[in-house]
Amino acid sequence: MPATAPDSLLRIAERVEARLDDVLTPELERWAALDADLAEPMAEIRRLVLTGGKRLRPAFCHWGFVAAGGAADDPTVVDAGAAFELMHAFALFHDDVMDDAASRRGQPTTHTVFAELHDAEGWSGESRRFGEGIAILIGDLAFVYSDRLLHGANATAWGIWNELRIELNVGQVLDVLGSVRGVRDVAQAERICRYKSGKYTIERPLHLGAALADPRRFAELEAGLSAYGLPLGDAFQMRDDVMGAFGDETATGKPVGGDLREGKPTPLLARAIAAATTEQRSVLEQVGAADMTDADVAAAQQTIVDTGALADLESTIEQRTEAALAALAALDIDDEPRRELTALADFVIRREI
Repeated sequence: MPATAPDSLLRIAERVEARLDDVLTPELERWAALDADLAEPMAEIRRLVLTGGKRLRPAFCHWGFVAAGGAADDPTVVDAGAAFELMHAFALFHDDVMDDAASRRGQPTTHTVFAELHDAEGWSGESRRFGEGIAILIGDLAFVYSDRLLHGANATAWGIWNELRIELNVGQVLDVLGSVRGVRDVAQAERICRYKSGKYTIERPLHLGAALADPRRFAELEAGLSAYGLPLGDAFQMRDDVMGAFGDETATGKPVGGDLREGKPTPLLARAIAAATTEQRSVLEQVGAADMTDADVAAAQQTIVDTGALADLESTIEQRTEAALAALAALDIDDEPRRELTALADFVIRREI
């Protein structure tokens, strides 16, 4: 049964979204006043950041902050949550270009919007290159705005922030290479899964929140936060992989079987390949093909089920979540953050979007 978002997640999201609006609205107005051509690119940042998203990273950052002794109403952690959302937007703008994705959260992707504008206006050059170039630059702007929100953070927090951004980009490099090389090794697929998403979604937001609250307390909690955050981050991305292969487009905002069409090196597909018969492997070899049809996607989905890969991954998600909750139970923190982190873990593995 799908999980309902914890009430605290919704409250944290409201605060973070208000802060994002405070930051982005005057910036849009400032640059549009300089040159009207900047209005649409700047508006794209606001559109992506404020029209969807689960706000999980701000929530984990918030409870890491509270766990280390920070006050729940401290604006410092709201700024950090907003920084995470802008940094995530940077990754999405670029990821959509790399994947040549047509939609994001049920709306056209930014590079598609600007490629179509180029076509409509009859401008010189190649529409695709123009759209991708604008989207990359918009992502870079979001990256800079995320940094601005962490101005004044202590040295420990800055070290974590820089490391998580390196990890994110390393994960994206591995993901791109894994896609073109057809990586189907389970261990390698899980490493990509952890670095491209899991770490910067759960472990590092917890770390950053705790470090912002009290660097010395963070040092005491770091190992325990990782023991909770790493396996839960794996489970989070594995759930994403299930939705990427089987999710309903009306719920996910992405095409059905998108990860299969793109040939993503996911732990789900790696498990299917490892367990496949010769006949089943021939079906799975169509994954990622440029001419993959809807029928091919459906056949690949059924084969993944038939090999037992889906059931195996679901079992792995449960096992890693149990490991995370066991680590959380052993962590020396107050009852409130423990209770809220437990609720977030349940939501992360049972969500459908």
